[in-house]
Amino acid sequence: MADALHRLSLRLSRLAVTLAGIIVYLFLALPVVVIVLSAFSPEPYPQFPPQGLSLRWFEALLQDPAWTESLWVSLLLLAIVTPLTVVLGTFAAWSLARLNFRYREALQAFILSPLMIPQVVLGIALLYVLTAAGIAGTLSGLAIGHAVVALPYVVRTVSVSLAAMDKRLESVAMSLGAGRWYTFRTVTLPLIKPGILAGAVFAAVTSFGEVSVSLFMTAPGTITVPVQVFNYVDQTFDPTVNAISVIFIVIAILLLMVIEKTIGLVKLNQSG
Repeated sequence: MADALHRLSLRLSRLAVTLAGIIVYLFLALPVVVIVLSAFSPEPYPQFPPQGLSLRWFEALLQDPAWTESLWVSLLLLAIVTPLTVVLGTFAAWSLARLNFRYREALQAFILSPLMIPQVVLGIALLYVLTAAGIAGTLSGLAIGHAVVALPYVVRTVSVSLAAMDKRLESVAMSLGAGRWYTFRTVTLPLIKPGILAGAVFAAVTSFGEVSVSLFMTAPGTITVPVQVFNYVDQTFDPTVNAISVIFIVIAILLLMVIEKTIGLVKLNQSG
């Protein structure tokens, strides 16, 4: 009797966990489903479920110069900020993990400080500094602002990979005559590749979706997609915003597929 009650209790527990998991997944997936289906609505306002299917708002998105220009600015920033932060963040993380120098902890805290400083405060500070430098409102100023925000993610993920790496492998390579730079290229880099890729993903996502800092840094001709969405929703509310959201979702899915084919999502989660 006791065994039967125990088995029944286990089954009920598993059923409860399964139902809870299904509810959580539905809760997370429902907003995405609503956005995707509403983007194909032929009506001049978001409607769910749609009363038909149409590519009207995707065409409007591509035909509107404001949207195409903001998309181009965001993609250009993505192409600049991602490799820049990956290179700087990787060398910064390696220096903090392998070199001994004074004020190392203070330097690490300074690099990671954008994670703790409110984005509005950071945006105002960058606005003052870049205005004094004469590059506020330019693509260069935006790239600097996005790099400041994205750099801590690269440093953090690469630092995790370096901490998990066996330092003896580097020592063995250098004891066999390899220099520090050669050891870094041939031993360290391949072993911390998951952390570097994870940092690149975080940097790209952070740059592409950055709003707070961009609001202070943009000017006519350098408006990013998130700022354009923010301004557009403030003025009107039609499914064009849903159409650009669908494009974001497709890019995210493609990015996840690439990561899965290269290093796998499990290693990416371990690095993050």
